[in-house]
Amino acid sequence: METRQEAAAGTIGCLAAVLGALAGIAAWLPYGRKGLFGGFEGETNPAVLWLGLPVMALGGIATALAVFAVVRGRWLGALGLVAVAAGLAAFGYAFDVLAPSGAGGSAPSAWWP
Repeated sequence: METRQEAAAGTIGCLAAVLGALAGIAAWLPYGRKGLFGGFEGETNPAVLWLGLPVMALGGIATALAVFAVVRGRWLGALGLVAVAAGLAAFGYAFDVLAPSGAGGSAPSAWWP
């Protein structure tokens, strides 16, 4: 049987995951808007939506749950979640969906004429 403390911890963990997803989406919005609507000469990049949004939402969830695990003293779980967040960041940068200058702006071919 589950105690009240375990039930409260589970509820707080779920809230942390939801808030992490919302924070990831909020962080994605400026770059996603540029990639979808403000590309070079009206060009759109659907990869920003199909890859960037899920990467940022999942990264926000993993980061929030890692912080929650650290607060609860579960270091091994937190380390695994940090590894997941780092893997998602590597995936996002590899596919150019987390580029700081917007969609397609970080590729070296875009820097030089």
